[in-house]
Amino acid sequence: MHESRFDFGRNWKAFSENALSEARLEQARRDFRALMAGIPLRGRSFLDIGFGQGLSLLLAAADGAVAVGCDINPLCAEVLRDNQRRFFPELSARTIPVVVGSILDDSLVVALRRKAADSRAGTYDIVHAWGVLHHTGNMKRAMGVAASLVRPGGNLVISIYARHWSSRAWRGIKYLYNRAPALLQKLLVWIFVPIIYTAKWLVTRRNPLGQTRGMDFYYDIVDWVGGYPYEFATAEEVTAFFQPLGFVLDRLMAATVPTGCNQFVFRRVS
Repeated sequence: MHESRFDFGRNWKAFSENALSEARLEQARRDFRALMAGIPLRGRSFLDIGFGQGLSLLLAAADGAVAVGCDINPLCAEVLRDNQRRFFPELSARTIPVVVGSILDDSLVVALRRKAADSRAGTYDIVHAWGVLHHTGNMKRAMGVAASLVRPGGNLVISIYARHWSSRAWRGIKYLYNRAPALLQKLLVWIFVPIIYTAKWLVTRRNPLGQTRGMDFYYDIVDWVGGYPYEFATAEEVTAFFQPLGFVLDRLMAATVPTGCNQFVFRRVS
């Protein structure tokens, strides 16, 4: 594990316990279905790489997908089970298979291939990795692994931080955050709360407290300031990476703020 890796699991646990609600869940459901528009889920295999608090994984399962998840942080598996019990009673009798480990670990990839509905092919109809691959410490390799898990004709749904002139500075801030003592980490977060609030309002002209995907402004700031390792790429760079691997871009949803995530829906044609 990277020596300065941010503890996403702890942040997801705090978010789930303190901020997740039925209203946020319904917002997450609407946004997830919009992201997956045109991609059928019922009866199809769905792999969520870096499932975090588990909402996308649980929403896919609730919509009938044969869902499997993986996350590097073992605490996320606990958060997933808690959120399943609290918010998805329709899945109470169902155990969603999860594998804990890094997508860069060959043994984890082998385990995921074995858990695929068609274990002989070892691939999935849909591979989803929202805001994850740029935090692995080797984004290009992670993208290649994710691509290899998509069956021909299947979809790869990912989001990657957009490249911006400030990206390298943010990487330095994130690195320093993870090397700092807990008190300084809290101070850094509160320093950036008004800065990010103002910047988002100026760029979008919308209330920054109105989050998408069921998220919460404060916990998003903690994630943003602390999220390390951290890589980024232009939409053109991401698209060019996947084209030689047999993927075509079906849909691009550009980031609403310069350092936000571009969202991509790819289809594997060969």
